Amino acid sequence: MKFVQIIDYKTADFDGMNAAMDKWVEQTKGKRTTGHAVTGRDRSASNHYVDIVEFDSYEDAMKNSHLPETDRMFQEMVSLCDGMPSFTDLDVVREEQLNAATARRFFHEIAVGGNLDAIDEVFAADYVDHDIANEQESETGSDVIRRDVAKWRSAFDFTFELDRQVAEGDDVVLMWTWIGKHKGEFQGIPATGEQCVMTGTTVFRFDSGKIKEGWWQMDLMRLMRQLGAM
Repeated sequence: MKFVQIIDYKTADFDGMNAAMDKWVEQTKGKRTTGHAVTGRDRSASNHYVDIVEFDSYEDAMKNSHLPETDRMFQEMVSLCDGMPSFTDLDVVREEQLNAATARRFFHEIAVGGNLDAIDEVFAADYVDHDIANEQESETGSDVIRRDVAKWRSAFDFTFELDRQVAEGDDVVLMWTWIGKHKGEFQGIPATGEQCVMTGTTVFRFDSGKIKEGWWQMDLMRLMRQLGAM
């Protein structure tokens, strides 16, 4: 079970806090068990800060806290604080990565399921597409996705297996395996009935909950060999 620690403190010397944290990061290379950390400043009180520190488990958090470097960093932190910082320990009982869920929605609901009406819910109107399968270096507009999905669906009956997904900030990266049966003309090749497999990677950049930009890399040479074109 994931574990989160919230550290609430006040300080007039945030630069000193940053320096202490940078030193701890350098000294604990290969030893720390922290997965992700975020620091926020209170908009209504400029000396009020909150650190949110994530761990894969409570046990990992305890290993991290028992490092001598962590103890030294804590003592330095206390000396820079206005009063003692407070700690809240949380077991994570629900976690949602909304951008990641939206990215999966494209593959399952739109591409495989054929719900083209959902494109405007998932993609920004000024979406920018970078696809090695297209002649232009980039194209703009959600209609690019509508056109490409329609093209692939008319040429193949296919499914996607999402092999790996990583979400960080505004970016979602997906490694996928595409499995399709060639049923219609594709790149000038008449239907062959061949069962084809292709792997690829897609990077989506999100803005305000919608996909703003996409980069597509796929093994088209493998696909064309399977279709007898190479």
